[in-house]
Amino acid sequence: MRPGAAVASRLGLAVRDLDLLEQALVHSSWLHEHPDAAAGHNERLEFLGDAVVSLAISEALYSRHPSDDEGLLSTRRAAIVSTAGLSRLAARIQLGESLLLGEGESQRSGRRRPSLLASSFEALVGALYLDLGFDRVRAWLVALAEPELTADSPIGVLKSPKSRLQEHTQRRTGGRPDYRIREETGPDHEKLFTVEVWVDGEPIGVGQGLSRRVAETAAAAAAIEHLRTVPRDGAA
Repeated sequence: MRPGAAVASRLGLAVRDLDLLEQALVHSSWLHEHPDAAAGHNERLEFLGDAVVSLAISEALYSRHPSDDEGLLSTRRAAIVSTAGLSRLAARIQLGESLLLGEGESQRSGRRRPSLLASSFEALVGALYLDLGFDRVRAWLVALAEPELTADSPIGVLKSPKSRLQEHTQRRTGGRPDYRIREETGPDHEKLFTVEVWVDGEPIGVGQGLSRRVAETAAAAAAIEHLRTVPRDGAA
C-alpha cells in the first residue's frame, strides 16, 4: 500500500490526490538525501495548512464558546494551534510514523519532536485542503480537535509559558522577561539554541530548542517551575 493510502485510511478520508498527500509527508531532510525521489518537500503545504488550521479552529471556538470575549478566544486558539497543541493532534493520528525523514533527523527522534510534528501536521492539512476543499477538511479537523475545542480549562493553563511569565513580571515590577541566547551549536540547518531568561536581574530559567522561539518557551516553562519552588512576591 502506498504511504499516502495508508495515511488516508487511518484518517478515514476519501483522498483523491495521493501524490499531494505524500508530498505532505516529505521532510526537507529526506528530500536532501533523495533529491530525485519526490516532487518537493512539505514546507509550502505547511504555509497553506497553517492558515486553514487557524480559520477552522477559530470558527469552531467562536461557535462553541459564545460567552468568551476576544481575549479568551485568542488564548484558547493559541493553546490548540501552538507547537505543543498541533503535535498532540499529529500524535493522535500517528503522523510521525508515516513521515519521510533524513537519516540524521530520524536518528535524532524527529518523529517525536513537537516542532517537526506540528509543521508536518500543518502540511498534511494543506494537502487535504487542496484535495478535498475547506468544508470537508474543517469537519475532519474539528472532530479530531474536539477534546481541546470543548475543554473548559482555566485560562492560566491555556496560556503559553512566555505569556504567564510576562504577566508575573508585570505584576511584580512592571518589567518584562529578558531572553538571552547563551549558546548556538550545530550546522546552520540544524542549529540547537540554548536560551536563558532573566527576571529582575537574575537568570531563573534555561531552555533548548531547534529554534530560538522554542528555546525561549522552554526557558519560560523552566522559570515558572523555578518560581513555584522558590518563594517570591506574587505567583506566576
